[in-house]
Amino acid sequence: MIKKADKNANRVQRHKRVRRKITGTSQRPRLCVFRSSNNIYAQIIDDTKRVTLVAASSLEESVKGALKHTGNKEAAKMVGSMIAKKAIEKGIAEVVFDRGGYLYHGRVKELAESAREAGLKF
Repeated sequence: MIKKADKNANRVQRHKRVRRKITGTSQRPRLCVFRSSNNIYAQIIDDTKRVTLVAASSLEESVKGALKHTGNKEAAKMVGSMIAKKAIEKGIAEVVFDRGGYLYHGRVKELAESAREAGLKF
């Protein structure tokens, strides 16, 4: 019997493969993206100290109150601009982008582009 492919397990394998090459330092921390069917999350992580410096998600009241549904591109845009504003307030200007094994398309792309527009460089 053929086992059905598990999409999330495949994504985790891609993410592990990418994480071997990408690490966040204190000069250029890692902007990590995770998306579920209902929400999108972003964190800026310093891998050398193993610390999350900044985090934003579509679960925050500013996003949840403004939108009817938080699992779409509009929510991703808002989260991208929020994470960029929070990072700039903490003095973080440059990051390494970690798409988390997802394709650079749709919500992940919208988050990245809105973070760039808000002043984050990667």
